[in-house]
Amino acid sequence: MKFSTRLDKLAPYPFVEISRIIAEKRAAGADVVTFGIGDPDIPTPQPIIERLLTASQDPPNHRYPETDGLPELRRAISYWYEKRFDIKLDPDTEVLPLIGAKEGIGHVAFCFLDPGDLALVPDPAYPVYGVGTMFAGAESHIMPLRESNGWLPDLNEIPQDVARSAKVMWVNYPNNPTSAVASVEDLAGITAYCRQNDIALLHDAAYSEVGYHGYKAASSMQIEGSRDVGIEFHSLSKTYNMTGWRIGMAVGNAAMIKALFQIKANLDSGIPQAVQEMAMEALTGPQDCVDDNVKIYQKRRDRVVKALGSMGLTVPTPEASLYIWAPVPDGYTSAGFAAKLLEDIDIVVTPGSSYGKYGEGYIRLSLTTPDEQIEKGCQRLESWQIPSP
Repeated sequence: MKFSTRLDKLAPYPFVEISRIIAEKRAAGADVVTFGIGDPDIPTPQPIIERLLTASQDPPNHRYPETDGLPELRRAISYWYEKRFDIKLDPDTEVLPLIGAKEGIGHVAFCFLDPGDLALVPDPAYPVYGVGTMFAGAESHIMPLRESNGWLPDLNEIPQDVARSAKVMWVNYPNNPTSAVASVEDLAGITAYCRQNDIALLHDAAYSEVGYHGYKAASSMQIEGSRDVGIEFHSLSKTYNMTGWRIGMAVGNAAMIKALFQIKANLDSGIPQAVQEMAMEALTGPQDCVDDNVKIYQKRRDRVVKALGSMGLTVPTPEASLYIWAPVPDGYTSAGFAAKLLEDIDIVVTPGSSYGKYGEGYIRLSLTTPDEQIEKGCQRLESWQIPSP
């Protein structure tokens, strides 16, 4: 039996590998503390669950859903965007519900990229940007993200011939894995660049609602001219603790939304309608749960930063997102240091190299671990003497 060559190009998905390692260690009796996967441990708010329970009893919700979602859900997404970002979206042409943001991010490459085409992909980055590009038969031109530039792409580094050839550009702020943020001015510069070079701008904004000390992330849709060239991906996963329910959305340029709908209509059968009703409750109901989440994550953030500082690591305190992006000690690689943490004190972190070449030299720690586990992990870090590499 022969498989497609694209399978040969796939590295193991980092979070599948992390889950395997955790399972093996725990099976051997280890008390593992994981800072690995960004999967909220806080339950989905009860009013949202209650809406699911009620909706699950409605017979029409037992049948195939439509790919473009219930009209009421599209209106709820438009309502949320207007309330949160003061943006008016046409729910019939500029909004598309997704089976989680990851699904839309993976599929959108097929809307723009043919074999041999070029995508501008940041590094370090969420792996699906590059994987989707590869699945479409296209090539990634890497945009290095560096600490010296605030983990923003340096557009002046992109060769002119690449800019003229590129079909899409991926950006993601607040950023995974670095936790960097982008200002309105930063997003405006990126948008202007894409308009000038006729590049489709794809912004992953999944972490926009996790901001500390009053920080509020901007939407790319707030930028003048953004809907000429761009769409934005968002998710209910991190905002409302709904990772397991698999629901998100894409909004923006109507022609781009239509193209993504055409791909999805041929590849999936939409989001279960009871889950769509959960999303309506989340988007239009009280938003106190979002602030409550942020308070929990802020306390965890401060504790982890303190523990890492006590180890001698210089770690900036992030303004947003669910992650701490920490440099590894001199002499270590990111994978080597992650392995040492696991071997010596049963702590799981994600090597920065999992997110690309320019993630080398860092580790990512997720804050989506229960408070008692956070405290246990921090005490282990503070009592551990980092061995010489």
